[in-house]
Amino acid sequence: MAEDQNVETSATEVPAQEAQATEQNYDLTVQDLSAIKNIIDVAAQRGAFKPAEMQAVGTVYNKLSGFLDAVSKQGSKTNG
Repeated sequence: MAEDQNVETSATEVPAQEAQATEQNYDLTVQDLSAIKNIIDVAAQRGAFKPAEMQAVGTVYNKLSGFLDAVSKQGSKTNG
């Protein structure tokens, strides 16, 4: 009997947990993107990427770096 109650309880909790996960707000800030850039840089320095992966990683890194530079320049124009 106790096992039946546990099954019912867990079955009703799963949809509630899924609803919470879909309702979460995932904000991505410029600071987060800068941290990602630093993570890629450190991972590359430590040899975490295979040679065949380096072009894809470099492309993403360059796009991210360009975006962060543009945001930085835009911020300095509005603040200066």
